[in-house]
Amino acid sequence: MNNLKKIGLTALAGSLVAVSANAGTMTVSGSLGATYSSQDGNTGTVATDSGQGFGSDKDFKVAGSGELDNGFTFSGYTLTKDDLTVSSSALTLTMGSLGSVSVGHGFGGASTKYDVQTPTAYEEVDDSGATSLSANFVGSWADNNSLVYASPSYDVAGLGTVSFDAEYTPEASGTSPVDGGTVSSSLYGTGYSLGLTVESNGVKAGIYGSERTNTQAKVDEAQDSFQGVYYVNYSYGPVSVGVSQSYYDAGLRVASELATATKVVGVAGGIFESTTMSIAYNINDNLSVSYAKATDEYDSQQDNTTAAAATIEDTDMDFKTVTAAYSMGSMSIKALHTSIDNVGYDTNGGSLDTLEIALGLAF
Repeated sequence: MNNLKKIGLTALAGSLVAVSANAGTMTVSGSLGATYSSQDGNTGTVATDSGQGFGSDKDFKVAGSGELDNGFTFSGYTLTKDDLTVSSSALTLTMGSLGSVSVGHGFGGASTKYDVQTPTAYEEVDDSGATSLSANFVGSWADNNSLVYASPSYDVAGLGTVSFDAEYTPEASGTSPVDGGTVSSSLYGTGYSLGLTVESNGVKAGIYGSERTNTQAKVDEAQDSFQGVYYVNYSYGPVSVGVSQSYYDAGLRVASELATATKVVGVAGGIFESTTMSIAYNINDNLSVSYAKATDEYDSQQDNTTAAAATIEDTDMDFKTVTAAYSMGSMSIKALHTSIDNVGYDTNGGSLDTLEIALGLAF
């Protein structure tokens, strides 16, 4: 009986391998890199104000794809971090002219198509690792536990193309459930978002908005969380310019932060609004440079309404970033320098300068 069981299992395993091989293909890709980074500032934090070092980057990606009998295609991937833990993963079903549907973990959802999408040679204006714009938190709850629909591009009377994205999250805390598992939150319920992209004659524009239910609204008079962003880019020959603006309201009814306090997006009361402008220039097929400037304002929403109350002033955190990138086949050399003022939306937060030089090899 045991021998028969072994024979049956062996035959089943063989049949599964055969189906898998016929159904799709698997690929392995990745990149190796080395970086030199330094930072210098007067934020009052020793670990932040001074530091430098050499680092390494090791990314490995396993991807698969295939086609169904009805012509639909599917694809999926898993990307690992330096410690070989999962960085992100996603599964996408593409339904021809009907668009595509995706689910995943840490894959960014649809918001990554819209937040801070101004031209750059290397990283975004706030990607030095020191701190982030509030724009990068717009729709971030959809990174996990979400169903994302992306439409195909529709031609509009020969004038350009239009496409849209939609997201639904049954539990919008940003937590990713394990396979077959569930997540729950005492603060947030369902989440929805919608994005629209238009392209025509060198102009590309997008607008995106997301809302998630605040389940504590009836308890502490809070409101549902709303975030939004738009961008407009224009390219002419080797030059591209763009502007992006974002709005982030966590809907929380908590005490507003003083101008001299550090604020955390999604935790602090008040509203965060950012504006980013950039210009990028492709010097030739291998070399490009860019400059970006961003202002991120914290509006406490608290005014001096009584004689005893003190008005809480708005606070701006400012970014200026220069980047350059040179590529030669599978090798690239990239660099950025970022200057940040009023770190943490704090008038006493000081300034911080960061420098990064990266060598990358793709395979």
